[in-house]
Amino acid sequence: MKRTALIALASCLLLASFGSRAEEPNGREILDRVERLLWGSTVQGDYEMTISTPRWQRSLALRVWMDRPKRSFIRILSPAKEAGIGSLRIGSEMWNYLPNVERIVKIPPSMMLQPWMGSDFTNDDLVKQSSILDDYTHKVLAIKPLDGQPSYQVEATPKPNAAVVWGRIIYWVRRSDDIPLKQEFYSERGELVRVLAFSDVRRVGGRTLPTRWEMRPQAKPGNSTTVVMKDAAFDQPIDEAVFTQRHLQKP
Repeated sequence: MKRTALIALASCLLLASFGSRAEEPNGREILDRVERLLWGSTVQGDYEMTISTPRWQRSLALRVWMDRPKRSFIRILSPAKEAGIGSLRIGSEMWNYLPNVERIVKIPPSMMLQPWMGSDFTNDDLVKQSSILDDYTHKVLAIKPLDGQPSYQVEATPKPNAAVVWGRIIYWVRRSDDIPLKQEFYSERGELVRVLAFSDVRRVGGRTLPTRWEMRPQAKPGNSTTVVMKDAAFDQPIDEAVFTQRHLQKP
């Protein structure tokens, strides 16, 4: 009887172990939660971007509208020198408006990975043309601490025909609440190219999320670009007129 009881106990523990593993989300589910947290189905908000190098620093005030994954619009509000510049993306097409010359410039696909306004973020980063969910496959590599916080380490690798530049992206996501902590971007040769760190978790737009995102390129020590979320509204309808070239020309 004692042996039977021990076997039964061991079986229960084993089943409990398998049950707890089954409850852990897979890589795609984790990144879907992160994307929904940061962007919702739509987001309208005010952001500040600060571009820093060892020799100079400048800041841009931005107004952002995103209707994911279809379209997005960014307007620079200040400083006066750049005020009125806009970026519009509909599907796979993107345009910039330059008020100084009153011209709309179409951005070819080959330019999507160029720096946006001299920052360490690319055109693609800002308007979110490529999709971490649709263009990549996902795998949980480990559950390990980052800065003392138990975190999922999720690897995203591009699908064979995806038009993306990264060989892989490693996400660190806090296990307790799906807060993203860090992203590491690797080249196709496996070299670490840049690191995006998330911090300053606080309540904005009815949700708790990191409001400070700092991008650091590994090849340029001392360079960084920080985006700070000032205010945002999530999952609210956006006027169709926002995502038009007419709006692009009307700061």
